[in-house]
Amino acid sequence: MPAYYWTPREMRHSFVSLLSDSGVPLEDIARLVGHSGTAVTEAVCRKQIRPVLLQGAAAMDTLFAR
Repeated sequence: MPAYYWTPREMRHSFVSLLSDSGVPLEDIARLVGHSGTAVTEAVCRKQIRPVLLQGAAAMDTLFAR
């Protein structure tokens, strides 16, 4: 994907999501991105697509296994 498609906001959210997926504690991620607590980090910044995709794929596997 060309760099001009990435906005600073998208890069920040991706950074948070990748750290979260890698097992970095939410408190550490919040400090890294300059949040005073974890609420904003949890509610706004952490947009995790991967778990949703995995759940959807598992549901499709169940449906097609019949």
